[in-house]
Amino acid sequence: MKWKGLILVGLLLFAVVASGCIGGGTETQAPTKVELTGDFTKDVIEIGKVLEKNGINEVKFSAWGSGDPNSVMRVYGIVDAAYKINRIWEQNGIKVKITVSIKYDQDPNSQYKEFLSKQPLGQAGDFFANGYVVLPNLAEEGYILDITEYAKAYQDLINDFYPSLLNAAKYKGKLYGLPQDTEARPLYIRKDVAKCVGLDVSTLPEKVKAGEFTWSDVYYWAKKAKEKDCAEWGLIHRKGSAHPDLIQFIFAFGGKLYDENTGKLVLDVPAVYKWLYVEWKFAQDGLLPKDIMSWDWAKQIHPTIVEGRTLFDIGGTWYWTEWQTKKYYSKEGTPRPLKPEEVKEWFAYTLFPAGEKGDKPVTLSQPFIWMINSKAGQLNPKYEELKEIYHELAFLMIVKASDPEINAIHSVISAHLPVRKAAAELIKDQNWLNKLKNLDLDLAPEVKDNIRDIVAKTVNPINAQFLADVSYMLEYTHLTPAHPKYPALADIFKEAVDKVLRGEMTPEEAVKYIEDKIKADIELSKNVEIVGEIPKDWKFPRGD
Repeated sequence: MKWKGLILVGLLLFAVVASGCIGGGTETQAPTKVELTGDFTKDVIEIGKVLEKNGINEVKFSAWGSGDPNSVMRVYGIVDAAYKINRIWEQNGIKVKITVSIKYDQDPNSQYKEFLSKQPLGQAGDFFANGYVVLPNLAEEGYILDITEYAKAYQDLINDFYPSLLNAAKYKGKLYGLPQDTEARPLYIRKDVAKCVGLDVSTLPEKVKAGEFTWSDVYYWAKKAKEKDCAEWGLIHRKGSAHPDLIQFIFAFGGKLYDENTGKLVLDVPAVYKWLYVEWKFAQDGLLPKDIMSWDWAKQIHPTIVEGRTLFDIGGTWYWTEWQTKKYYSKEGTPRPLKPEEVKEWFAYTLFPAGEKGDKPVTLSQPFIWMINSKAGQLNPKYEELKEIYHELAFLMIVKASDPEINAIHSVISAHLPVRKAAAELIKDQNWLNKLKNLDLDLAPEVKDNIRDIVAKTVNPINAQFLADVSYMLEYTHLTPAHPKYPALADIFKEAVDKVLRGEMTPEEAVKYIEDKIKADIELSKNVEIVGEIPKDWKFPRGD
C-alpha cells in the first residue's frame, strides 16, 4: 500500500502548487486598470506597468481625421502623443510601445459615414476627429467613449478650454471628447474689386459690427461690381450641405434653430424665408452662380476667389492658409499658391453682416472634437480583460494631443482658432513662432516630416496677425444645435437652397418644400417645431 501513500502525497503537492500556495505566498492577478491622478507622467507610467505585467509589449491604435490639407494635426497630434508617451515609458524602463496608423480624408462627412458603417464591425478608427455636430448621434449610438469620469482627474486641463467649445464636446451632460479646433466664417472682400466699384473696405469691419452694413448693402455692391464689369460674380459661397456655412443667414435675420426649453430643433419660417429669398435674388440677378452647390472646390470655387473674379466670398478662417498651400491661382498661366503678402494685400474680412437693420452680425463655429471609439484598442491582445486600461491610455493620448503647443501649431498652420487659452497666448509669442518656423520644437520626427512643407508656407507673422485679428469674431459666434436630428434638417435646407438658386422654386415654394419634408419624416417631425409665417410685404434689398 506504500505506493498508494505516495500517490496521495503527490496529489496533495499538485493541489498546493496549482493553488499557488507553495512557499506560503499567494499568486496575484496582474492589475487591469489604474486610478487616474491628474499627474500625466505618473498615470502614463502606471498604465505602462499594467500593460507590461499583462504581457503586452505593443499597443496599436488608429487615428482618423479629415478636413482641409493644412489640418493634418488632427491625426498627427495623436501620433505625437504616442511618441511622447513612448518616451516616458522608455525612460522608465517600461518595454511597451504605442504605434499609430493614420487615415486622413478631405471630406469630414464622408469619413463620418464610413465611421458609422465600420464601427459596428470593429473597423473604425480608435480616435476620430470630426465636427461636434456628429457627436450627439455617435454618443446616442454608443459608438464613442464617455470620458466624464476620466476628465475629473484632469480638471486643470479642462478649465483651460473655452467653455462654449467644451460644451460642444458634451451630450446630455456627459463629456464625449476634447475640443481640437474651432474657427470663424468671415465674409472676405476682394480689395482690388472693391476699389474698382468704390467700396471703402477700411471702415467695413466696424460698420458691420455696428449693424450698419447689412445684406442689402452686400447686394448693392455685388450688383455694382457686376454692372461695372469689375468682377464676374458679386458673391461666391461654399457648397454642399447648408450646414454650417449658409445657416448663418438664419441667425443674421434674428432667427433660431433650437429651443432650449423643449430640446427641439426649430424651423424659424420668417428667418428661413429671408435666407432663401437672398439666395434666390442673388442667383436670379446673376450675382451668384445658380449651380454653385455643385461647383468643384479646387477647379471652380477657390480659383474664382483667389483670382479676383468675385467681390465677396463667404468662407472660413482656414481659407487664409489654404490659399497659401494649394495651387488655386492660375491667372498667370502656371497654377501656384498665393504668398502670405498677396493674401494680406488682396483680401479684407469682416463678420457675416446682419440680415437687415436692427439685426446683429454673426459668425458660426463648428468645433472639431477629438473623440475616442467606444471600442478603442479592441484589436490589441487581451482586449476584453484590459479594456479599461486601453481606454484610459486612449484618454491620456487625447490629453497629450491637446497640449497648448500642439493646439497652437495646428492653429497657425491651418488658420483655425485655438481652443485653449494657453494656446492663444502661445501664438502671440514671436520667439515661439520662430521656433515653429525652424521646427525647433519637441515633436515626433514623423510629425515634423509631414508638416515641414506646410510650416514653410504658412508660419508667417502675417498669418499670426490674421488669427489675432479674427479672434474677436468668437464673441459673435453661434453653434449649430448638438441634436441627433440636425444633420437631417441641414440636408433638407441644402436641397431647398439648391432649388431656389437654380430657379426651380420660389422662396415661398422652398419654405413649403422644407415643411413638407419635415412632416414626411415621422422621427424628424417629432423633433422639429415649425414657428412663424412667411412675412408679408417683406422686401429685399431694402433701401433703409
